Amino acid sequence: MATLVRKADTQQEDETFLADALRVADLAAEKKAADIRGYDVRGLTFLADAFVMCTTASPPQMKAVMNAVHDGMKQAGKAPLHREGEFTSGWVLLDYGNVILHIFREEARAFYDLDGLWGDAKPIDLDLD
Repeated sequence: MATLVRKADTQQEDETFLADALRVADLAAEKKAADIRGYDVRGLTFLADAFVMCTTASPPQMKAVMNAVHDGMKQAGKAPLHREGEFTSGWVLLDYGNVILHIFREEARAFYDLDGLWGDAKPIDLDLD
C-alpha cells in the first residue's frame, strides 16, 4: 500500500522548483529555442511542479537544446530521472522530477497543444530577454 509523505519544507521546495525551471528555460534559450513558456502545475498534477515548453526549428536544434539542458543541469547536480521521445518524432522531454522540459518541433507543439491543455496552470515568469 502506498504511503502519503508530507513534504517538510514547502518554502525550500518552492524555491528549488522555481530555480530549476528558470535554469532549464535559460539553458534552452542559450540554444535559441523559441516560444519558451513555464507553467506552475502544482495542485494540477502529481507529475511535476513545473512544465517548461519550448519550440525548435529542426531535429539538430532539438538535440542541441536537449544536450545543453542535460549538461547544464548536470553541472548543477541534477540528472534527469527519465527521457522520452526521439528527435525525429518532433517531441522530446526531460524529466527532472520537479520540472519537466518539453522540447517540440513547431508542428508537434501545435498538434499536442499542451499549452492549451495546461491552460489552468499559473504561468511562470521566466525572465527571458
